[in-house]
Amino acid sequence: MRGPDTSARRRRLGAALVAALGLLAPRARAEEEPRATCSATRQGRRVVVRPEALTLVAPELERLMRLGLAGRLELELRLLRQRPLWFSERVEATSLTQVLAYTKPEGWALDGRPLATGPGTLELERVAWVLEEEPEAGATFRVEVGVRLQVVTPASLGKVATWLTQGQKTEAERSALTTGLLRTVAEDLTRGAEGHCTVQSL
Repeated sequence: MRGPDTSARRRRLGAALVAALGLLAPRARAEEEPRATCSATRQGRRVVVRPEALTLVAPELERLMRLGLAGRLELELRLLRQRPLWFSERVEATSLTQVLAYTKPEGWALDGRPLATGPGTLELERVAWVLEEEPEAGATFRVEVGVRLQVVTPASLGKVATWLTQGQKTEAERSALTTGLLRTVAEDLTRGAEGHCTVQSL
């Protein structure tokens, strides 16, 4: 039989989790959609891509990151050879994971690299490929870029609850909110975008 102290702790935890969900809920106002873009050049067999992500950090995610949560930024790049009247051929592909974080007094950083412009425009990791063969004259290529940012995870939701309860809970008590619900909330606060660019020959 649970004592009155346990019941009180559960009530405090439940109230804290409700408050956390309210804190994390998307705001009912128009927000600019996240975008991904890139610039790419080819010189001989070498292709260099400079991807960017724009407005990827939504206001509610920025608030949490300023509280100390880090963002996991996943980047996917695909190099395609375009073929007239047929499907494009994938030539190369790269996947990277970077960490976006905010600290005081340093400010915003991506994998430890300071961001002078803040999180609004993220200049992501530059990627270079070397093709196996020199492309034939007139060959055209394009790069497809996909980016995904996740700040809130089931584990970090527990961290938010810790802040709100000032540490007055245990790991077992956090299970009052099911793992499935935590995952659903985390996925709702994941931001992603896709884009593409044509490779320019130098």
